[in-house]
This record gives sequence, C-alpha cells and structure tokens, in this order.
Amino acid sequence: MKLKTLTLGPVQTNTYIFADTDSNEAVVIDPSWEGEKIARAVENEGWQIKEVWLTHAHFDHIGGIAELVSALPKTPPVYLHADDYDLWKDGGGAKSFGFSIDPGPEPESLSDGQLLSIGNYTFEVRHTPGHRPGHSVFYCAQEGILFSGDLIFYRSVGRTDLPGGDWATLEKSIREQIYTLPDETVIFSGHGDSTSVGDEKNGNHFVKVGL
Repeated sequence: MKLKTLTLGPVQTNTYIFADTDSNEAVVIDPSWEGEKIARAVENEGWQIKEVWLTHAHFDHIGGIAELVSALPKTPPVYLHADDYDLWKDGGGAKSFGFSIDPGPEPESLSDGQLLSIGNYTFEVRHTPGHRPGHSVFYCAQEGILFSGDLIFYRSVGRTDLPGGDWATLEKSIREQIYTLPDETVIFSGHGDSTSVGDEKNGNHFVKVGL
C-alpha cells in the first residue's frame, strides 16, 4: 500500500490518497480543495481512483470534489453518511465563511459497520457523530490506520460549536469508536499531524481515559 497526503485549501485540510499498489486502485478521502491537483497526484502514480470517501460534508472537506471528478475519465462513486446530506446540499456551509463551492455528484450513503475495499485492503466505516451528525471515520485493521476527519486531532478534538455539533456526542464517539482500537493504531486526521490511539489516550486533555 501507499499513502499520499495533500494539505490544501483555505484552512489547510488534509486530503488523503490511499492506494493498493498491487491493483493500482486508489481512494481519495476528503478531497478538500484543488481537485485537479489531486487528480494529477493520482495520475502521476499510475493509480485509478475507485471511490471517494467523505468523513463529513463541511466545505473544507468537499471543496475539491467537483473539480476532481471533472478531471477524471469516469466519475467514481462518492460516499457520505446520510445524516450529512443536508450540509452537502448546502455546499458544505461555505457561504457562512464567504465561499461558494460546487459539492459535486450526489453521494451514496455510508452506514456504521459498512465495509469498503480498495484492492486487497478493507476499511470499516464507523459512524462518529459529534462534530457533525453524519461524521464517519475509516479504519483499516490490516494496516493499523484510521482516517479520523475532524473527530480527533493530535492533542485536540473537533469543534462542536458549529451547526450539528454536540460535545457529549463527540466525546462518546471518541471513547467508544477510537479509544477502543489498538493503541498502536495510527490516526490520520483532517488537520495537522498524525498521532496514534495510545498517544491520545495518554495525552489528549480534552477526552481523558478513565474520566
């Protein structure tokens, strides 16, 4: 497998490209901005984008979708939890921040426990509301990696002061869906550096273990 990270857009959002190098299948997770740049990065590696996965529908996580799919010979399916369809239809809430974006093709629905595959790799969808009602994370037990969107960051957690956010729900999602994973699981979040489940259980002052 190979993983590429592109940090793009007005709030420096991490876009991830995960590829199975045996099949050359790839998935783009949260195409945040500059879709053509994402498409070029995939093309330069000789990969084919099989799917696009969205952790949630805030504008800085979907801002590059329309440009990305227009740069591809065939539009891949886009997956998003149904509880965030309302925000997707509203362009990710971009107007509230002075932006206007095309949210791209209508997504297909994700559900908790759903399994997604890229080549020989399988990811489990975990529904993790709190930052947004439809927030989901993607966990690959084979590789011990998790794409956490804006649920949890290095020594921090996602905002709950935006529409659809709720602190108690976010904390519950972290405790039940993140802290129950093996400590060595590497977390790739929507903003900032990577971390691990064990590091956050020991050092995240927002959601502490045992409290």
